[in-house]
Amino acid sequence: MPVFDFNNTPEKGKEPECTYQVFYSSEPEASAEHPMLILDNSEGKLHHHSIGVFTNPVRKTAFEFKCDEGTVSADILQIDARFVSLLKWMGENHINVRLSGADREDGYAVYKIREIAFGGGSKLSAEDGFLQFMIERLLSSDAPSEELPDEEEEETGDSMKLTSIQSITDFITCAGRTLPDNIRLWARRNLAVARSHEVSAEERRHAQRALSIMMNIQWKGHYFQAIDPDEARKILDEELYGMEQVKQRIIETIIQINRTHTLPAYGLLLVGPAGTGKSQIAYAVARILKLPWTTLDMSSINDPEQLTGSSRIYANAKPGIIMDAFSMAGESNLVFIINELDKAASGKGNGNPADVLLTLLDNLGFTDNYIECMIPTVGVYPIATANDKDQISAPLMSRFAVIELPDYTPEEKKVIFSRYALPKVLKRIGMQENECTLTEDGLDAVIDLHKDTSGIRDLEQAAEHLAANALYQIEVDHIKTVTFDAEMVRELLS
Repeated sequence: MPVFDFNNTPEKGKEPECTYQVFYSSEPEASAEHPMLILDNSEGKLHHHSIGVFTNPVRKTAFEFKCDEGTVSADILQIDARFVSLLKWMGENHINVRLSGADREDGYAVYKIREIAFGGGSKLSAEDGFLQFMIERLLSSDAPSEELPDEEEEETGDSMKLTSIQSITDFITCAGRTLPDNIRLWARRNLAVARSHEVSAEERRHAQRALSIMMNIQWKGHYFQAIDPDEARKILDEELYGMEQVKQRIIETIIQINRTHTLPAYGLLLVGPAGTGKSQIAYAVARILKLPWTTLDMSSINDPEQLTGSSRIYANAKPGIIMDAFSMAGESNLVFIINELDKAASGKGNGNPADVLLTLLDNLGFTDNYIECMIPTVGVYPIATANDKDQISAPLMSRFAVIELPDYTPEEKKVIFSRYALPKVLKRIGMQENECTLTEDGLDAVIDLHKDTSGIRDLEQAAEHLAANALYQIEVDHIKTVTFDAEMVRELLS
């Protein structure tokens, strides 16, 4: 998309001369190879760390800086579409900046912009560090659409939190079309409410709070990088012993990403006895997908409003758990781990929480009653756990690929206890592995005592008990090592 130069006022009836082109990139880091913009340096006057301002804010076409010959201007030749609005804003506010870049055949490639506070120039925002926050956000954003309507052309990215009206205003202006269309328009409407003196103070407070929540979330696209099957298997092996068929089924489900570069149409529903590693698998899948994760415990939710939030008409209104999850993650692409899906039963007369989940699982968008904006959910991957799938409604079941986890065999439990559970406890409390050991019949006794329990949680508790007893004997009785035989195990754990 060409943008025109207003350095020289064109004669009436003539179109201004085109000086640069916008290019579309989704590179997550700026470098000499992937710069934010390219400046004309045909005269060789631009140097590393040149200081100046962007001029002609209507169209952001040049960078004005000082050199030995005085103040000169370098035209912008190319610019990453994500930074069009940011440069316009810096030009309008006369922000002094220092550029870092590298000379290339096609011009001076700028890969770093730093704000310089001197010469009476104003700050980009009331918030310290706002410029670097914006650049990081924009770099982590997807390229905006290449088809921009003429009337929208001027609309065009951490540890910082946007809370003040000024910083939120600056962010919306600079982020431009890197924000989803519906969220950008929603933000403008709510910003108008937050600034208005024709509404109550309560309405202004709610609007500002909603804006702060939404603008601190990175609204990512739905393109996902391919996963490495070998790395995926390694991660699953770290979290889960045995169950090779389960691991294979999980990888088969999520490897669809390698062809479509979108999340699978179905989430995962892990069904099995308590303690079989369902939650560990969910965390492992989040690691494989390289996504943040959040949990929803359906056993503690008895009212749909806990999920959907409450309307702003109430003084104590607040977002729901689902919106809070996006806010805590700081981005829109994440794994929702829905624990105990089989307990998502009817609430206390206000509806069924399970029905709310359907809107989240359908990837058509989710609307929180407090935020009052449709949240894109194409980047949400749901993983649910359950002990009894017969208690799950058919509509919910149809949204998942169901994977059943069998209980561990006695031999598998022996391996898990001796190779994983006990060494893990010993390491955590600072003991050497040779300080607490079991004889063969001692290990058999541990397994026999827990033959009627499912999963491995009780085995992990047994490891804690044995290690604590061994440490006590070493510290109090001043012995070097403790070896538990069957009789000692039964006496301690029975």
